[in-house]
Amino acid sequence: FPMKIRTLLFALVALCASSLAMAADYYVDITNRTGYTIYYMYVSPGDSKSWEEDVLGKDVLMNGDTQRVTLTGYTNPYFDIRLVDEDEDSYTFWNVDVSTEDIIVTLDHLD
Repeated sequence: FPMKIRTLLFALVALCASSLAMAADYYVDITNRTGYTIYYMYVSPGDSKSWEEDVLGKDVLMNGDTQRVTLTGYTNPYFDIRLVDEDEDSYTFWNVDVSTEDIIVTLDHLD
């Protein structure tokens, strides 16, 4: 009987430990304070070699507005974020820890 309890406890501990490495959901709030309309917003994992699809789709991010981007199924909270405005100027943020940081983009962030 004690052996069964020990085995069960070991399995429970192993299950808890493995869940720590499982995928999580993150989000980042991005606020546009550039004075321009943002037309494209790319958010990619920090270790990615290329940009993923535009998360705004057909929407735009007007000056003064905030957009929440939900990031589902990732194991790491570090993301690269690139915004492109109406004049095709870009603003890039590298290795953002979205579990602790939101983005307020201004003209100071112009690439």
